[in-house]
Amino acid sequence: MKILLTGVSGYIAQRLLPVLLQNGHEVVCCVRDRNRFNNKYSKSITIIEVDFLQKDSLQNIPNDIDVAFYLIHSMSSSSGDFEEKEQLCATNFKDRIQQTTAKQVIYLSGIVNEKELSKHLTSRKNVEVILSQSTFALTTLRAGIIVGSGSASFEIIRDLVEKLPVMITPKWLNTKCQPIAIRNVVEYLNGVIGITETYHKNYDIGGSDILSYKEMLLHFAKMRGLKRRIIIVPVMTPKISSYWLYFVTATSYSLAKNLVNSMKIEVICKPNNLALLLGISLIDYDTSIELAFDTTEQNQVLSSWKDAQSSDIFKQGFSHYIEVPNNGCFKDVKKAQISDVNFVLDKIWRIGGKNGWYYGNWLWKIRGILDQLVGGVGMRRGRKSDINIQKGDALDFWRVLIANKEEKRLLLFAEMKLPGEAWLEFRINENNLLTQTATFRPLGLLGRLYWYSALPLHYFIFRGMLKSIVKEESKKDKAD
Repeated sequence: MKILLTGVSGYIAQRLLPVLLQNGHEVVCCVRDRNRFNNKYSKSITIIEVDFLQKDSLQNIPNDIDVAFYLIHSMSSSSGDFEEKEQLCATNFKDRIQQTTAKQVIYLSGIVNEKELSKHLTSRKNVEVILSQSTFALTTLRAGIIVGSGSASFEIIRDLVEKLPVMITPKWLNTKCQPIAIRNVVEYLNGVIGITETYHKNYDIGGSDILSYKEMLLHFAKMRGLKRRIIIVPVMTPKISSYWLYFVTATSYSLAKNLVNSMKIEVICKPNNLALLLGISLIDYDTSIELAFDTTEQNQVLSSWKDAQSSDIFKQGFSHYIEVPNNGCFKDVKKAQISDVNFVLDKIWRIGGKNGWYYGNWLWKIRGILDQLVGGVGMRRGRKSDINIQKGDALDFWRVLIANKEEKRLLLFAEMKLPGEAWLEFRINENNLLTQTATFRPLGLLGRLYWYSALPLHYFIFRGMLKSIVKEESKKDKAD
């Protein structure tokens, strides 16, 4: 079949895409910015640029598609109008797909069985209503907490359990939910393709366990061999709860706020026969945690919610920032001659996250804390893999714009709060000269004051970072 896949840079779509290809489907991938998408599948897929908020761009969607996946949401949007954006996206999508030969649209929504819903879940339900008023057959899968390597739920639970021996928590931790493993979600999404019994129907999908959020945390702690105590207090407001999640976990404040509002609502599945119809064996919560850790420890995480989420900086697209400017910029350039190119590239490709920045890590952490205090992303995001890095990845408070080992070039752009724009680039030329360049384009007088005030620290940090990379190479040469 010819399948249209939306939300391709998102967590779910990146897990679904290889499965669709393995099953022999022809996949058309919708991306808002081609430069952000890391195409690992060469000519196996077609990539088109579509912004679902801009109706004219939807004309790039081919007419001869059979099935379309709608995997778009704006939960992490920092603006307060995500409901309007979601409804506009859904309307534009529906209008365009009705002009194609698509017989089925598959939509991943949230469980909406309670009378009172959060803004996020209400928006999900409204999108479902919009998509259902169409000429194509809609199949809606409604999921709650999704657990898998790189998922927001898994990472937030891990942050809370591993960082806090004692947790003073809000009462919504007693709320019941039905978590589902990412593997089961992908099985459901793939399984309903072309199944006429699922046309014009919606299904709640969940795992085999119904747990409170408190029980999920304690199960996680037990599996990690950690003793944790959770004290639930009735006086913690949603705003305080949101800040609590924001400062302890890697989530943004806007996402934390939407999560808190949704976590006050029970998300338990209504019984259905879809798992039986598709032959899916449901994975329990403990097993889903084990699978997530196995994948993480093997550095085989296919997608991460942190990579899918990005700041408002990139509204203009990645292409706007790939060309590093020269005019009106401050630069810190350091160079070193190297002998073992592959060794140095591996070191550069491992930078950040658990591996650190090779020099002055405590200074990097302080900078991350300061950024977080003013509403920035901080250093909490880490990196998806300890050894691999790809275009579009989040890397602490940087975003990877270029990661090309053949060209021997890594280019990062700062997503921290700054009075200007900042790039960090590593490049090795044909003469094995490693050049490390920090570029800062200031915004007004404040930007210039920021650069000059940080100049002494930059000198030691960037000089020390490059020396550490080269020093490690020297040690290797002596050992050899």
